[in-house]
Amino acid sequence: MSSEAAPYPFAGDLFLTLATEGRLVLDPASADEIIAGLERTLAMIRARLRVIRLWEQLPDRRLDELPDVLVPDIVDAVFVDQLAPGQLQRAATELPKYIEALRRARGLLPSGD
Repeated sequence: MSSEAAPYPFAGDLFLTLATEGRLVLDPASADEIIAGLERTLAMIRARLRVIRLWEQLPDRRLDELPDVLVPDIVDAVFVDQLAPGQLQRAATELPKYIEALRRARGLLPSGD
């Protein structure tokens, strides 16, 4: 495995292809449940990315100078990003593909023909 290979591969493009070709098919109830979970996850990831961007823009990054209400979110987001650098951004890019594929698989979007 290449040292640059992602440790957690995403398959958004594959899922889109399978859904477009009609090879990924889910019943609407299952698809809706999965889509809702992915949308919640995507919202959480985007929130963490916003917190990280705000943290990185601070001229003097000192937690003790921030409002107490912000500290847990900053610590959480920065810690997650340090554990898996770049993975939050990759997930924010890939999860919408999964969501679109699942919508196509349940018939919510045209198949792109």
